[in-house]
Parts: sequence; structure tokens; C-alpha cells
Amino acid sequence: MRVPDANLVLRAQDGNLDAYAELIARHRSGLQRYALHLLGNREDAEEALQDSLLRAYRSIRRCEHPERFRSWLARILVNRCRTRLSRNGSVVRDSERDSALDNAAAPPATEQAAWGEEIQRALRVLAPDQREAFLLHHVEEFSYDEMAELTGASVPALKMRVSRACERLRAELREVYHG
Repeated sequence: MRVPDANLVLRAQDGNLDAYAELIARHRSGLQRYALHLLGNREDAEEALQDSLLRAYRSIRRCEHPERFRSWLARILVNRCRTRLSRNGSVVRDSERDSALDNAAAPPATEQAAWGEEIQRALRVLAPDQREAFLLHHVEEFSYDEMAELTGASVPALKMRVSRACERLRAELREVYHG
């Protein structure tokens, strides 16, 4: 039977490294996916994730609600990604990534891979706050209340960001599909 996150957090707060390792094993892939989609660059995403995991480990005793560990850890990652975006200048980085994708030598092996690339391109077109809200809600499946806690934005603002992101993604992908 799977030990609840809250129990592992309490054990990690008492210095149990194995408990912390289990927590990270459970949540790493989702966090990594979020960072990669938001930042669009594997190296930046991995650095933001590693920094977040280290910060979380150092401050695990300040996790006041062990049952909400996933949200607590995600908040740390959201802040690290925001810092990275503001430091790197998202407009310049997006154009660099577009150029790198355009120059890729091997064509996608399948239609699914091609659609994956188009979705990645469409995500890069979104404003960072819309991309963040879309990914948190539709990819990581956070509720709007959890998202508000993570981002500091109001629920109505987040709903608007997700709605605008969906509209923009539809337009971008419709353009590709219909030519």
C-alpha cells in the first residue's frame, strides 16, 4: 500500500532522506514536464527543477501542510521558472528555440511526433502567464484554487488566462491543420 505524501513529509522533516527521495520520485516527472513546457529548453528546465528540489529539501520543515506537499513543491518550481523567464528574456529565448527547431535535420517519424512539435510551437506563442496557467490546469491538473495559491493570481484571472490560452492554441493549431 502506498504511503501518503503527508506521512513521507513528516518523516522527511525528521531527517529521513529516503522519505524525501520517495516524494521526489513521485512528483519529479510532472514537475519536469511543467518546467520544460514553460521554459521550452531542457537545460533551463532541469536547472530550475534541481534548484527547486534543493530549496525544498532545505526548507522541508517549513512545509506547514504536509498533505499539500505537491502544491508546496510546485509553488517553489513556479517561482524558479518565473525567475528564469525574467532573467533570460522570454521573447529572445522563444525565437532562439524556434530557430533551433526549424534547423533540426531529422523530420518527425510519425504524425503524432509532428503534432507534438506543433503543440510545443503553439505553447511558445502564448504569453508566459497564459502558458503557465494552461500548463498548471490542463497538463498538471491543478484546480483553480490550487493554482491561485501557487501563483498568487486570483481565480477569475487564472480562468481568463486559461481561456485566452485555449483560444490562442486553437487558432495556432487550426492554422497548421487547415493550412
